[in-house]
Amino acid sequence: MAVATEVREVKQFIGGEWVDAADGATFEDKDPFTGETVAVVPASGGADAARAIEAAAAAFPAWAETPPAARQAVFLKAADILERRQDEVVSLLARETGCTFGFGMFQMHFVPGLFRQAAATPYQPIGTVIPSDAGAFAMGIRRPVGVVAAIAPWNAALILSARSLAAPLALGNTVVLKPSEWSPWVGGLLWGEIFAEAGLPEGVLNVITHAPGQAGPIGDTFTTHPAVRRINFTGSTATGRRLAEAAGRNLKRVVLELGGYNPLIVLSDADLEYAVNATAFGAFLHQGQICMSARKVLVERPVADEFTKRLAEKTRTLKAGDPKEPDTIIGPLINEDALATVKSRVDEAVQKGAKVLAGGEDAGNNTYRATLVADVPDDAELATHETFGPVLAVEVVDSADHAVERANATAYGLSAGIITQDADRGLALAQRIESGIVHVNDQPVGDEPQMPFGGVKDSGWGRFGGQAAMDEFTELRWV
Repeated sequence: MAVATEVREVKQFIGGEWVDAADGATFEDKDPFTGETVAVVPASGGADAARAIEAAAAAFPAWAETPPAARQAVFLKAADILERRQDEVVSLLARETGCTFGFGMFQMHFVPGLFRQAAATPYQPIGTVIPSDAGAFAMGIRRPVGVVAAIAPWNAALILSARSLAAPLALGNTVVLKPSEWSPWVGGLLWGEIFAEAGLPEGVLNVITHAPGQAGPIGDTFTTHPAVRRINFTGSTATGRRLAEAAGRNLKRVVLELGGYNPLIVLSDADLEYAVNATAFGAFLHQGQICMSARKVLVERPVADEFTKRLAEKTRTLKAGDPKEPDTIIGPLINEDALATVKSRVDEAVQKGAKVLAGGEDAGNNTYRATLVADVPDDAELATHETFGPVLAVEVVDSADHAVERANATAYGLSAGIITQDADRGLALAQRIESGIVHVNDQPVGDEPQMPFGGVKDSGWGRFGGQAAMDEFTELRWV
């Protein structure tokens, strides 16, 4: 795999042009493992956001009327271009977000499929004929809404930024994308390059970037500018709540995919080898920095000792280090603050009586070893807050009913998993779990482009994917 080492000097993408920030400000995008500068990036603000929104609004009428075949062709070509650039993109995922080779390839497999699924969207039925007692010919017709503001996170930068723009564009909307300050290129500016080459008209997609801690003016502009008709956000519950409050004041509809404290239930009839491997994957993929990552595994008492022993042994074998080495499983956390949070929550749990069964160590370069803990008290932050890192709590339960009770004992409700050899029992238990997503006989990390993806409770509202996305990013009109 080719590994890029140069420092990129990039611009943001507005109205089909590559431009600097309005005031010329920049910031350095850093490699979380080495601290080296990956790129020098425009540090934009509210004026840049307004310029991008206006470019998107100007492009909307023509794009909304573009024939389905033309929209489809753009997405099919974008998928091909992304695949052609695979080695470059996987390398930049590692350099910009600390993404290991395995998770980089996972994203590279998912996103072309997402684009090819989106390519079918322009041909989906957009309305129904509705019986009328007045003798009229009545129709319910879906139409694109206009400008969609998309706010994407850094953790699965390629997938989540692509998801934030794919359905809105395919449905005839125009988009202003704000990637995270921790992934400005691979989570944003890359799409300006790819979609311009794929033939997307100028202004239909715009990408603006900002320095760490400077998202506020852009978010304010998104929520107040009258041309923005939808906002989609993937990120923390705290930030999502503030965004929803601001959007509500301006009567803007939002789609929020927020945090999760995702349970994985292992029942006593589970195949333990499969359960251990699935649990390790679900907890430690991308250092546990995935919204769906398993945070707590609930194990029925008859198999708890053997399962926990095997899981601890496997956890100790997971190599932590440089994400650019293909055999690394645990790469760096995104920044020093993230590392400090993980360390402090593990330390606090231990002080309150928790036991570290594996890991629990700083491996240097913002890297924390895969960690398994037991006996975490309910009042520890590790038991109540989404901890974005490679830390999994194991808890013994007395029955399947007890497992469901403990799985639901959280303010979150994004994803969950149940592992059992009795599929009917697993399906029955899945109906009782308060979660937007439940995987039977799998761990909580899983997605397909056509599935309705999103959470309940403090994990957000609205759905990405398939028909659900059509409902979110179109207006239903009665004619």
